[in-house]
Amino acid sequence: MATRAPASAGGGPRRAPAVEYNPSFVPVGSLYLDERRQRLERWLRRGLGLQGFALEPVTGDASFRRYFRLRGRAPSLIAMDAPPPREDAGRFVTAARALAGLGLHVPEIHAADLEAGFVLLEDLGEDLYSRVLDETRADRLYGDALGALAALQALGPGDWSPPAYDRPLLRRELELFPEWFLGRYLGVRLSPGERDELEQAFGLLEENALEQPQVLVHRDFHSRNLVYCPEHNPGILDFQDAVMGPVTYDLVSLLRDAYLEWPEARVQDWVFGYRELALQSGILRDVAEDRFWTWFERMGVQRHLKVLGIFARLELRDGRTAYRGDLPRVLGYLRAACGRDPALAALGARLEAVRLPAVAEA
Repeated sequence: MATRAPASAGGGPRRAPAVEYNPSFVPVGSLYLDERRQRLERWLRRGLGLQGFALEPVTGDASFRRYFRLRGRAPSLIAMDAPPPREDAGRFVTAARALAGLGLHVPEIHAADLEAGFVLLEDLGEDLYSRVLDETRADRLYGDALGALAALQALGPGDWSPPAYDRPLLRRELELFPEWFLGRYLGVRLSPGERDELEQAFGLLEENALEQPQVLVHRDFHSRNLVYCPEHNPGILDFQDAVMGPVTYDLVSLLRDAYLEWPEARVQDWVFGYRELALQSGILRDVAEDRFWTWFERMGVQRHLKVLGIFARLELRDGRTAYRGDLPRVLGYLRAACGRDPALAALGARLEAVRLPAVAEA
């Protein structure tokens, strides 16, 4: 079980271990997964003529996609299995090519069978930000990541047309919190009055997202999707769900990371540093610090309510318990942000009353 690590000396991050891919977790049956892996290997060997490798499962994400490193080759490659209809390999390929066209460092697509859901990718390496970030490297690595984010927002989406992060999508994500986290995970049933209070908070969070400048949003721009690369840092992963949405969304993903935590003063420095960069890049125009901070704080509340719901769903529906240890951190973000915002006081009181199961607090 993942645990919450103590803060490191010198104001460094609080970390959570990487979530290792469990090849038996996907709730579609082990025989199906075995058959998919065999088909993938046949495609690599017979279809593409690759030899002299062994498939090694790679740390996965919260989707149905699976990744395998082709060990024994130089350079190494990554094979992605995106089983239709649960995943759309074509969306991944389109996004990769669009982001590469913006000058961002994403894996090169070497080959793809979109009908089968197989893609062969460049291997950006194993140095995820979540593994290499420490006190001495944080400013440099976050500086690189914020520079890449500015390029994403200033240049994107080009000729690509990702969907809008509109009110219906925002609401679907917010509803994960009462349905999966409160209802199914904690067994909490809201009274009509409590539901009305939640509706008021949801409306405020939706308006906060929609009033911001709308830019290209990666949607999971955090330490497990950024790879340290000696040249053209960072490498960027897991971008296929990109949308056009609020300017602070990816900033929240990066600086209020569900998997590691930095001191608040340092987060504020990075946030306001990014505001200056966004003003210089033309991403923002005449946005005062206090307004930008409110956007950031409330965007964080929206994202972390969604994250609580997703982590609960991963455990209850998909049997993935590795995110339990991250729940206290995410809940802590929410309590702190709502405690600083009088307009979210009722939601804050609801969150203060939450008691996580002992296994998640351990």
